[in-house]
Amino acid sequence: MSIHIGAKKGEIADTVLLPGDPLRAKWIAESFLEDATCYNNVRGMLGFTGTYRGKKISVQGSGMGIPSALIYCYELINTYDVKKLIRVGTAGSYQKDLTLGDLVIAMAGSTTSSINNSIFQTAHYAPTASFDLFNKAVTYAQENGLAFRAGNVLSADEFYDDPDDLYHLWSRYGVLCVEMETAGIYTMAARHGVDALSILTISDSLITKVRSTPEERETGFRDMVDIALQVGTD
Repeated sequence: MSIHIGAKKGEIADTVLLPGDPLRAKWIAESFLEDATCYNNVRGMLGFTGTYRGKKISVQGSGMGIPSALIYCYELINTYDVKKLIRVGTAGSYQKDLTLGDLVIAMAGSTTSSINNSIFQTAHYAPTASFDLFNKAVTYAQENGLAFRAGNVLSADEFYDDPDDLYHLWSRYGVLCVEMETAGIYTMAARHGVDALSILTISDSLITKVRSTPEERETGFRDMVDIALQVGTD
């Protein structure tokens, strides 16, 4: 067992889906996986392993923000030998043509976090997706008629920005949306030589101020999970 994950060796698959919300992890396990069993409830951060179309796969809540996500990613990689990390999360739109329910496949993760500054100091590292996972996700979405956008996303340290119109700067440079984990996950994956991908669903808009309900955030967004499962078990 690791400090924050109470699973034994062999109880976690080599591919793990990473929703921030542990209740979304529970919903994914119950809705998509066969014979799913809960391997973790330490701190209420639920984790499950089951099968999808005959292949073993796990889903683990990662919490909110880069520091929380990196705790789980580090332990999954270094204690449980996980090889593929696929974030399935929600994001706030920075573009007027991205609306509620739209899919975003993150090519790269910009960030307001200083976590990489402690590693690279005066340089600026650009965290990117695994091309193999990214290519598979794009191909599957195209072949199955799932509309999506692919590009740069922002992983922010703050959920509530001040001033609240800061998004204009990121939007001007083509950043599609804001969330809180992708850049950290991509950096961790690169450091340890594993694959990572972030697939997001727009749950609110910084432009129109519309928002999904808590229930929609927890149990909606099936297309995002469908893509992640296909990529993870391919």
